[in-house]
Amino acid sequence: MAIAGIPEVIHDFNLYRTGNKLAGVTGEVAIPDFEAMTATISGAGLLGEYETPIPGHFGSQVMEIPFRCIDRDYFELVDQTQPIELTLRGAIQYSVAATQATDYMGMRVVVRGKPKIIKIGTVRQRGTMDSSVSVELTYIFIEMDGKPRLELDKINPTWKKDGVDMLAKVKQLT
Repeated sequence: MAIAGIPEVIHDFNLYRTGNKLAGVTGEVAIPDFEAMTATISGAGLLGEYETPIPGHFGSQVMEIPFRCIDRDYFELVDQTQPIELTLRGAIQYSVAATQATDYMGMRVVVRGKPKIIKIGTVRQRGTMDSSVSVELTYIFIEMDGKPRLELDKINPTWKKDGVDMLAKVKQLT
């Protein structure tokens, strides 16, 4: 179901690692862009060249998990031999068009990957350390209002939009 109104803000969110809430995370986590890998097309009959996106193929996707200070949860994310699964759950606040009432819709983002950058941070009196762990993602799943919207699994070739396999024909032909 589409929102019958105007999306306004992320009212609140939490970040979980294997079902346990990460308490030391700061108030902002950026979900990486989906930048398609491309091929340059040129040749006879074309006026110049252009880049064509290759469906399902995306460049490196890194998600930084910021922490105010290092803590037990932080060190649970730094083992580069083990994949990390993180779930971000949020409530999207929106204004209902018909009534102008405030309502909420759930959002869930699940990611998997391995730590790429381990930033301990800065030690200063009465200050945060601004620590972080950056994770090279190999899996991203985005759900809104209980419905799958995007799923990318780079290891098990999967690219779905709204639950539909965008590469079904490619898989059929190869």
